[in-house]
Amino acid sequence: MKTVKTRIFTLVCATIAGVAGAQTPTPTLEQMQAQLQSMQQMVTSLQQQIADLKSQRVPEASGQTNGTNAGAIVFVAPTITVPPKTSQVTSHETFRDYQEGAQRPGNETLDPKFRGFMPIPNTPAFIRFNAKVKVDMTDDTQNSGNPDRFVTAQIPVEGETTHGQGNHFNVNARGSALSVDVRAPDFPGNPRFYYNNDFFGGGTGVQMGYRVKQLWGQYYNFTTGFTYSPFEDPDVWPDTVDFEGPNSMIFARQATIRYLWEINDHWQMNFGVHQPASDIDTVNVPDASPVNHAPDTAVNFRWEDKKIGHVQVAALLRDVGSDSPTLGNDSVFGWGLMAATSLNLCNKDTVQAQATYGDGYFHYMNDNFTYPGFNGGDAAYNSSGKLEAMTCYSGMLGYTHNWCEKFRSTGTVGYVHLGNEFSEGPLAYHKTLYASANVVYQLRKRLSIGLEGLYGKKEVKDGSDGDVFRFQLGIQWSLWD
Repeated sequence: MKTVKTRIFTLVCATIAGVAGAQTPTPTLEQMQAQLQSMQQMVTSLQQQIADLKSQRVPEASGQTNGTNAGAIVFVAPTITVPPKTSQVTSHETFRDYQEGAQRPGNETLDPKFRGFMPIPNTPAFIRFNAKVKVDMTDDTQNSGNPDRFVTAQIPVEGETTHGQGNHFNVNARGSALSVDVRAPDFPGNPRFYYNNDFFGGGTGVQMGYRVKQLWGQYYNFTTGFTYSPFEDPDVWPDTVDFEGPNSMIFARQATIRYLWEINDHWQMNFGVHQPASDIDTVNVPDASPVNHAPDTAVNFRWEDKKIGHVQVAALLRDVGSDSPTLGNDSVFGWGLMAATSLNLCNKDTVQAQATYGDGYFHYMNDNFTYPGFNGGDAAYNSSGKLEAMTCYSGMLGYTHNWCEKFRSTGTVGYVHLGNEFSEGPLAYHKTLYASANVVYQLRKRLSIGLEGLYGKKEVKDGSDGDVFRFQLGIQWSLWD
C-alpha cells in the first residue's frame, strides 16, 4: 500500500507543478478554460492509474469470523492452467489422514482449491507441508496391553501375569504426523509425490519413535513406493479418536507397484503387486521361519458417486511359505475377498461397512500384532506337520451423525475370527471384538477435541479371554485441513 501512495503523491505533485508552470501573470479567460480542461484530463488519468495500481496488489490474507472458520486464513489458490478434476469421493472430517494419502485417478483432488500449496520456483509443481499435532489421554479399567493405542489383539487374557493389574492412565503424542504433498497438475502425466510419517516407530514411555507411513510417487496413474495395497480401502475408515481404529480393518503398507485404470468418471480398476510377508505362527516350531516365494497380488473394482458414496470389492492372492530343518520347505496358497462401502445419508450423516473372508490373509488385518504366545496368523502346521493356511473372516460397521456444524459422533463395531491349527500354543489369537462411540467438537476448522469410550475383548485358542474398557480424550490441531 505504501508504494501505491508514493506513486499517487508523485503524480499529484507533477500535476500541480505542470499547472503552476503553465500559468501566466495575467491569464485570459480562454487560457484559464484551457488550463481547467487540462487539469480535468490529468485527474481522469490519475484515477485510472490508481485503479490500475490497486489491481496489481497481491490480495492480503484476511480472517473469517463466522462458524468453524473463525480465525482461519484465506489463501490464494495456485495458478493452474487446466482446472483440477474433483474426486467423486467425499472428504470426511476425521482424525485420520488416510484419505489424503490415497491414490486417485489422474491425481484427482479432494480439494480443488489446493489450499496450502505453494509454487516451487522454476518448476510446474506445487508443494504443501502439513503438520498434525495430536495428544491422547487414556484411562483403562485394567491393563490393555498397549497404553498408546487400542489393540484388541494385545489385551491380556485370564491366566497371564499381565491380566488385570487395575486402572492404567497414559498420555502420548505418537499420533502426531508430518506430511509433504507435491503435485504438478499442468505437467503431462499429472505427477504426484506424497510423504507421511508418525511416531509409532518403537520405543517406550516418553520416547517418540519415527515411522514412515507413506512414501510414493504417481505418474500416468502408475504408483510406486511404500503405500496401501489395492486390497485396502482408505476411504472406508470410520472416525475414531483412538489412533488404531477397528480391529477388522484391512490395513497394511508395503513396497508396492500398482496401476489405476480409470474406466469412466464413476468406475475404476486397480492392479498391484507388493512386497510379500508370510506371517507363520512358529511358537511351538522354533526352528521354522517364514519364507516368500512370490509377490502378493491384489486387484479391486470401485464405483464412486459424489452424492451417493462409493463401493469397492477386492481380491488378494498370496504364496505363504515356511522353511524348517525338521519339517522341510513348505508353502500354501493364500487368498482373500473384501467388500467395503461408505454411503452419504441425509443431514451429512455417513455409514461405513466392510467385510472380509479368506485363507492366509491375516497379515493384512489391522489386528495383526504379535504378542507372547502368538507370532503370526497367516498359516501354521497341522497335526501331520504340514503347513495350513488359516481361515479368517471379519466385519466392521460404523455410523457418523452430525449433530450440528461443530459436533459429530461416530459409533463403530468390529469383529475378527481366526481359525487355529494343531501346532499353535494355547494363547494363539482366536477372535476379538471392538466397539467405540465418541463425540467430537470441531472447535476450529483445524482444531478437533474428541471424547471416546472403547471396549475390547479377546479370546485365545484354549478359550481363555480378557476384556477392557478405555476412556480417551484426544486433541488434534493441524496446519492445514
